[in-house]
Amino acid sequence: MRTIKLTLAYDGTAYAGWQSQSDRRTLQQTLEQALEQIVGERLRVSASGRTDAGVHALGQVVSFHTESPLSVDVLERALNAELPRDMAVIAVDDAPAGFHARRDARSKRYRYVIRDGRQPNVFERNYAWQVPRRLDDARLARAALPLVGTHDFSSFETQGSPRATSVRTVHALEIVRDTVDPDRLWIEIEANGFLYNMVRSIVGTLVEVGRGARDEGWPGEVLAAVDRRAAGRTAPAHGLFLLWVKYDLPMATGQGGQ
Repeated sequence: MRTIKLTLAYDGTAYAGWQSQSDRRTLQQTLEQALEQIVGERLRVSASGRTDAGVHALGQVVSFHTESPLSVDVLERALNAELPRDMAVIAVDDAPAGFHARRDARSKRYRYVIRDGRQPNVFERNYAWQVPRRLDDARLARAALPLVGTHDFSSFETQGSPRATSVRTVHALEIVRDTVDPDRLWIEIEANGFLYNMVRSIVGTLVEVGRGARDEGWPGEVLAAVDRRAAGRTAPAHGLFLLWVKYDLPMATGQGGQ
């Protein structure tokens, strides 16, 4: 039995999120159906995180077990031929026995894309939150500072899957203005883990500061409140992208055959 680590990119617009559902099209079901066609096994895959409906990924990581002798190169080519055009396999690797995409993740980085120009961009309606006024980048950066570090992020958690703790460590929270397109801004957050809707709740709170509706110190006060009612709105799902997931485990090699 082999363990496979698969890195996947997808446009989440047409899907009801990652997790399988009985009555709606999801990313997990689509991937599992493609794998079954290729390896002839009914497989269950595990992702590093369950992205919501409309959320996108540049580097989602998935693990699964298989008896297939197909090489990782063959699996990659076959999956990209079988999957719909809004999903793409970036890499396939043999992983150490017991590797699990979610449990073994050490950190993740998300990007939230905002367009704050005067005119909306119809071609980015599924890939950016279009805010109708220019945000103050410097205010955003200063307001974000108290959220970096190890904290209880209960104020930024929407009720969802039960967690053993709401404490997470945010390694970086960066505000970046696109130098090519000044109407595009993104907020990137890297952490050792995320609560349900944590990134989108942080973004929604910071945007209130960026547009001048709240003081720069407000996000720190929200954090200290440990109460979701203290925070701003949850930003729309379609501006969110999972960039990458980091692992400490070395990949195994030479386990597949043609």
